[in-house]
Amino acid sequence: MTFGQQPQNNGQYNPQYNTPDYNAAQQSGYGQQYAQSGYGQNYYAQPQGAPTYQYAPQDAAGAGAGAATINTTMTYNYEEARRVSVTKVYGEMTIGILVTAVVAVLGQITGAYYSFLMATGMVGLIGLCVVQIALAVVLGMRVTKMKSATARVMFYVYAALMGFTLSIIFAVYDLGTIGISLALCAGFFFALTMLGRTTKFNMLKAGPVLLAGLIVLIIAEVLLAIFAPGDTALMLISAIGLVLFAGMTVYDAQATRALFAQYAGEGPDMIKKISILCALNLYLDFVNMFLYILRLFGSRN
Repeated sequence: MTFGQQPQNNGQYNPQYNTPDYNAAQQSGYGQQYAQSGYGQNYYAQPQGAPTYQYAPQDAAGAGAGAATINTTMTYNYEEARRVSVTKVYGEMTIGILVTAVVAVLGQITGAYYSFLMATGMVGLIGLCVVQIALAVVLGMRVTKMKSATARVMFYVYAALMGFTLSIIFAVYDLGTIGISLALCAGFFFALTMLGRTTKFNMLKAGPVLLAGLIVLIIAEVLLAIFAPGDTALMLISAIGLVLFAGMTVYDAQATRALFAQYAGEGPDMIKKISILCALNLYLDFVNMFLYILRLFGSRN
């Protein structure tokens, strides 16, 4: 008898299956596995004349339908997990922006930033910038090696330090200008991220070009601030910077999906770490676009 088949006796007792060899097979591993299945036990307990039911393997069409159902379910689960992860990224980024805004307002109200500059001078300003850069670099390079809670704390500390530094804008621009620039940046940012998530154009190929443009922009800002300060140079740099970070926003929106696809099988803790990294990238895009919009359209006191 082939494993998995019912003995064919048409409901009649068959002495073939009451032999010592058969009983010995039932007591072996093979027989125990078959006998413990409940189905086999019920079969031999059936009265004479009762109908018997045999296992019928799925045909090719049934198996194909089952596989298609499983594949559809797996695809749905993956898409749902990715959607939740992307939503979490933008949630973390939003919290970071709120932390920055609250710290900036408190820094202006309490005068903490001015007191810090008066106490430390240029050394304190440079040290503050170095700490922020170090946090961003460490978080970007070591996020997969650290705990997700540590990465989240570092991100919020970075956002708070950024807010402490940006509290100076309240002394340079009026509140109406800051509010309008923030609203423009939010709308601009939303449109760019939706473009990055829906467009068929692959912005990931433009990564090296955007990085090179960012380096050139930083060098140009430093040189112009030292050798050619003025509103015209500031407007030019701000326009270039706004276009550059618009491209980087689309790039980071697509990079978020690519990173989640790359680390999809690494477990939920790794996904949390990648969420923090992606939130940091998008946060930096938002803050820089806001500052460039503020420079372009703001009315300075």
